[in-house]
Amino acid sequence: MKPHRKITATLRKIRAGIRDTWLLLRQFGLPLLAFLISIIGGGLLYYSLSRYANKPVQNPLESIYTVLLLTFLQTNDDFPKEWYLEVFFFIMPLIGLVIISQGVTEFALMLFNRRARGKEWETAVASTFNKHHIVIGLGHLGYRVVRNLHEMNQDVVVIEANPSADLVANIKRMGIPVIEDDASREAALIAAGVHKARSVVLCTQNDSLNLQVALKARRMNKNVRVVVRIFDDDFAQSLHDQFGFIAFSATNMAAPAFAASAAGVEMTNPITIEGETMSLARLEIGESSPLASFCVGDLEKRFNVSVVLLRRNRETDLHPAAEMHLQAGDSIAVLGGPTEISYLVRENTS
Repeated sequence: MKPHRKITATLRKIRAGIRDTWLLLRQFGLPLLAFLISIIGGGLLYYSLSRYANKPVQNPLESIYTVLLLTFLQTNDDFPKEWYLEVFFFIMPLIGLVIISQGVTEFALMLFNRRARGKEWETAVASTFNKHHIVIGLGHLGYRVVRNLHEMNQDVVVIEANPSADLVANIKRMGIPVIEDDASREAALIAAGVHKARSVVLCTQNDSLNLQVALKARRMNKNVRVVVRIFDDDFAQSLHDQFGFIAFSATNMAAPAFAASAAGVEMTNPITIEGETMSLARLEIGESSPLASFCVGDLEKRFNVSVVLLRRNRETDLHPAAEMHLQAGDSIAVLGGPTEISYLVRENTS
């Protein structure tokens, strides 16, 4: 992992920890409220009993403070002689300690054992992401898509209803949160941060579920890019024409193509030529992209692709010379395998 990615991951964990702690405090609001009621109620009762015993305290506020000290086995008052005050001095600390110890114990256990809480912690981590990709379905295709996006330095959140323990372990080693939930539920999409997501990638083997979640995600975030796996070629084209979804049919599936499409790279469906899977993709050379230091020939040799078009300052060169140097702002079209293109995209975004 690159140093800047390690720093980002560390900061993300800190932000997730702060958010999770705040949620825990809200969750334990009831025990805290019960403790507050017991202290105030006990203080008012002590104020009344002390007046009845002709040993009144100055005001109710002082009696509440006395009860608070008494709860932690401290007091500024002498032990009383009256039997009812003696009972009060014994019972009140027990009531307060039982309430607060139970709440504090549960809070501490959940605070320091966040991983055991599973979904809550994964949701807290996902809440720190922005302009990320949500991959739904952690089968063999979904896993490869996640891995390719991760290799392209993209932030990813995974939703899977029945995840494989081995795949989840591998994904979490990459620092990627996995939310175990049904993606057709709006709550699951919200937990994954759909409102801030850059794309939603649907990799399940259920066309109906993929379409349902795709429509729901687009309704919740009209700007989200939707990449969907569909097993029917004609249906895939219809989804693209009608909804603008990037739909890959079963005959044109490749995990790198899914990942590149999710990352915003314009990429054609893969075609097979003499047993080799090829795609055509368009990339914009960014201001800080390492590719800006390459010439066309070096780029083709390094990434095993062919540059078939270069557009600069509104001028298009369909056959850029090998010695031509790339510049920030250039738009290039490359022909290559989906895996090779994904490596090129990763370099462009690093």
